[in-house]
Amino acid sequence: MPHRGADEAPCYIPPRGLPRAHGPAPVRGRIRQRADDFVVDEILGFEPAGEGPHAWLRVRKRDTNTAWLAGALARLAGVPRHAVGYAGLKDRAAVTTQWFSVPVEGRGEPDWRALGSDTVAILAVTRHRKKLRRGVQAGNRFRIRVREAWGDPDALAARAGAVATGGTPNYFGDQRFGRDGGNVAGAWAMLAGGRRVRDRGLRGIYLSAARSLLFNRVLAGRVADGTWNRALSGEALMLDGSRSVFAAGEPDADIAARLASLDLHPTGPLWGRGAAMATGAALEREVAALAGCDDWREGLDRAGLEAARRALRTRVAELEVAREATDRIVLSFVL
Repeated sequence: MPHRGADEAPCYIPPRGLPRAHGPAPVRGRIRQRADDFVVDEILGFEPAGEGPHAWLRVRKRDTNTAWLAGALARLAGVPRHAVGYAGLKDRAAVTTQWFSVPVEGRGEPDWRALGSDTVAILAVTRHRKKLRRGVQAGNRFRIRVREAWGDPDALAARAGAVATGGTPNYFGDQRFGRDGGNVAGAWAMLAGGRRVRDRGLRGIYLSAARSLLFNRVLAGRVADGTWNRALSGEALMLDGSRSVFAAGEPDADIAARLASLDLHPTGPLWGRGAAMATGAALEREVAALAGCDDWREGLDRAGLEAARRALRTRVAELEVAREATDRIVLSFVL
């Protein structure tokens, strides 16, 4: 099968084409005009033990790719690239703070200051008993500056209130799919076109992009029909702030109240081997949304990934909107 670009890969909906639950944007402007217009601070949610075989480094980076920095840490410590741990990829065109772990037992700890530069700063070094694994962080704190902003500020305030009380669709965004959907094109070539990808990190990125586009497709259908924030018959529900999922059966008044308070969220599939947790009407929505996506699903099955679930909705905490200047707005929030 020939290599295809992202625009030719079936079932892929570019992030800008996804339906919006809250309607058109009340204010428009430009983001990411400078690195410090987009600031992300990782919230680990626990303290490293201070002892153990893994060095844990808290790093602030500017205009720097997470995977590249992990490779630089591996080279400095003399360990394989896959031995370096981090909780998640952070945006390159930004100022971000995050943790990395590097195994150092029996090797001697290198001088981490050698990584210091205009774009990388080592903020703290400690030890922990385990490698830092993907997804273990409690969340991320964002501060986003919008320049050349114009629109209706009162409508923006109302929209912020609606998002704060009702959450927002938990789509995967542009970063997951790569520039111009490059990760989608690579995933399609690997899963459906037979391209061999030997690099474990790149293979993981492609598999993640494939799962994410299928999830987004399911969520887009639920946003379009207005069910992204309520439980259908047979819904698999996730407890807010955890990965705990349970089958709801027929939703009742208690489930509805917990959904309204953001204590529970409906979920969608992260495709892989294993039975679907959803049944009934919820499963029917998923099957309909993924019709025509057989090559993606079969490719992910062959890759050996285990099925999982992701919340269709996310809580946006500590949401604040501040006018920095006549044409500049700063959004602050925690996800």
